[in-house]
Amino acid sequence: METFESLVRAEFAPKSTYLNTASNGLLPARTVTALHEAALLRAEGRPLTSLYEDVEASRAAYARLAGVPVTRVAAGASVAAHTGLIAASLPAGAEVLTAEDDFTSVLNPFHVRGDLKVRAVPLERIPDAVRPGTALVAVSAAQSADGRIVDLPALREAARTHGARTYVDFSQSAGWLPMDADAYDYSAAVSFKWLLGPHGAAFLVVPEDFGGLTPVLSGWVAGEVPWDSCYGPVAELAHSARRFDLSHALFTYAGLRRSLDLIEELGVTAVQAHDLALADRFRAGLAALGHEPVPAPGSPIVSVPGLGSRQPELSRAGIEVSNRAGNLRAAFHLFNTAADVDRLLDVLSG
Repeated sequence: METFESLVRAEFAPKSTYLNTASNGLLPARTVTALHEAALLRAEGRPLTSLYEDVEASRAAYARLAGVPVTRVAAGASVAAHTGLIAASLPAGAEVLTAEDDFTSVLNPFHVRGDLKVRAVPLERIPDAVRPGTALVAVSAAQSADGRIVDLPALREAARTHGARTYVDFSQSAGWLPMDADAYDYSAAVSFKWLLGPHGAAFLVVPEDFGGLTPVLSGWVAGEVPWDSCYGPVAELAHSARRFDLSHALFTYAGLRRSLDLIEELGVTAVQAHDLALADRFRAGLAALGHEPVPAPGSPIVSVPGLGSRQPELSRAGIEVSNRAGNLRAAFHLFNTAADVDRLLDVLSG
């Protein structure tokens, strides 16, 4: 019988102490194999039909993880593109509430509109800052820089009270934090971090009625019958969220399908328990060394002020972390072990 440990060890064999999933997740062995097989299809001139099937299998797997019908999931290329679609739907003068220093892809499309009222407040004040006239609250579930988690239940309640729509970026939490995308108007996530997929794919969840979005970026893949929509204007847009699809990076989905399979096999709650136990071990070790990380309870991302400058030294020692605004950022995921935590603490103590 396969266990969490045996499944993980069969898929990952990192050559470093890799603690940088908040930047890029490692690719499972099954994903690497699928990418190689997909490339051979092109190299050998064979039909690519199976790669289009991978797109739909990935969409369905993400829908299950997000807890929504597959008809509500669009497949695109980046969170920024999805944010831009939402930004384009807002009327001039609409107020968008954001968190200070959130990841740029969640914010910038609203700013470049030039005719929206974008208001930024500290993350912990987001729920209290929703007010009458707020059209949209846009925020990451977990902050990229330091792992802090927004109070999602309070956000939902405040938005409901004031009639605001919600847009949540799950890029730093999809794969370890159970999602309930049905609780928000819009949500998005990239594939290459905690979902362990290749670069080039990002999902968008929209309401059943599409939430007032116009498919301004749609091409032939957004047609109800894509292969009948290759020439001239699309006569009939897809009746589902697929109308918001962008042309698919086929190799990416060939690999992503297998990565999502692994996440489902392991179970998000089991991944969460594993990841948080390692992060808590690191926090306890930091306290023993006299360091105080940014408070981010319940997050596998740990950011330590003042230690970011040690990132090059750590990399030379075979430990991969990030330097974010002077903070050392370590991110613990399913392929990490207690030995990884202890090795990082050992080097930091030197």
